[in-house]
Amino acid sequence: MKRYLSLAMALGIIFSAGRARAAEPKLRWLGHSAFVFSSRTGNIFLIDPWVTNPKAPKNITFAHIEGILVTHGHTDHVGEAFDLAKKFNAPLVASHELTEIAKKHGVTNVLPINPGGSQIIGDVTITAVTAVHSSSYNEGESAIYAGAPLGFIVAEDGVPTFYHAGDTGVTYDMALISELYHPAVALLPIGGVYTMKPEEAALAARSLMVNTIVPMHFGTFPALSGTPAELVVALKRLGLRTRVVEFKPGQEISLNDLAAAK
Repeated sequence: MKRYLSLAMALGIIFSAGRARAAEPKLRWLGHSAFVFSSRTGNIFLIDPWVTNPKAPKNITFAHIEGILVTHGHTDHVGEAFDLAKKFNAPLVASHELTEIAKKHGVTNVLPINPGGSQIIGDVTITAVTAVHSSSYNEGESAIYAGAPLGFIVAEDGVPTFYHAGDTGVTYDMALISELYHPAVALLPIGGVYTMKPEEAALAARSLMVNTIVPMHFGTFPALSGTPAELVVALKRLGLRTRVVEFKPGQEISLNDLAAAK
């Protein structure tokens, strides 16, 4: 009897430890288009990790990184991706051409992807979708073609799906993104000039049918003049009840809370 009791207690301890490994999935904004996704199982994913951007918290460090996603080759999105990928041997998810560039910089763990394709890291599925932008990587005095610009759908079992749009204008493809992947949260650029302005981002929200928009790619430089407040006005003008959640640089919010409807 004691032996069975001891076994039951041991199994209970293992079961409890397994539950303890589950974590609250969270998003943290590091300024510009850089985000940290902490998965339900505690894995860390970086998206467009320009962690030295002017708005980023100082002296950012990571204990571990399980994946790095880069939407396109521009410096303000590649950021420190190559160095971090080498330091943590973290798989780099990006267009085929950008992963080839990464390999020339010493990155060995790459997962190339194109629109419609998916890569799986742990229990997280990353799917590439179209973005309307340009993409090149500065190599000395030359700008090298870095493949098609991308957005990413990030999905994990039991966790709300979210969409990082990268740099893009509004497109009718966003209705297909809604139909195919059902994101609850969209991280959308609103700065203008190089991406959508708030007015276009509101139209994107109408196509995406998400509960929440997290604005990004604004305010880093004077040219990126669109504001979250302007997005709120544009959404109301369209009669949409989509929430706008403005992060402060360094702020972390539960993905479940972000995905909740009004």
